[in-house]
Amino acid sequence: MKHKIKRGYRITRYVVYRQTIIEPADHLWTFIGAFLGIGIIGLLQGGMFSELDNIFLIGSFGASAVLVFGATNSPLAQPKNLILGHLISALVGVTIHKLIPDMLWLSSALAVSLSIVFMQMTKSLHPPGGATALIANIGSEKIKALGYMYVLSPVMSGVLILFVVAITVNNLPKHRRYPYKGFKNFFK
Repeated sequence: MKHKIKRGYRITRYVVYRQTIIEPADHLWTFIGAFLGIGIIGLLQGGMFSELDNIFLIGSFGASAVLVFGATNSPLAQPKNLILGHLISALVGVTIHKLIPDMLWLSSALAVSLSIVFMQMTKSLHPPGGATALIANIGSEKIKALGYMYVLSPVMSGVLILFVVAITVNNLPKHRRYPYKGFKNFFK
């Protein structure tokens, strides 16, 4: 038993260490990808929503950008997780808001917790999805009035922008790959 614990520790340490080894050129590609992804989302959605709504939305997509540009090998950053994680969370968030519109604490807690469970069940866990579900409940009246259109715009339009930028920028240098070669099949 002691041998298994030591072996598990060594493997974990190696994985964490390996995940943090980044070539200096990767910093540039991470910057370019995150800058373009968030910049395009902000530019396209800037006129559609209030400043506070944009802060919330960019916060959710900013967390996704950390994963898809800064941790491209992470299972949480793969296209299935990025796309389905936000999609599921947006659907859950809007549905819960429609069912419980007047109890913010309850609708927020249910939206986030159910989103996590549904992402787990579909093997598409993407932590920023929790923020996407939460925004459907705490956003301004303009966000809440969108109803299920919230799923299409701003959520899916923003996710697709991040995805296209991630595919483009992360595959320009020869040593970077997105999606990670171990995660080629979208539905695995």
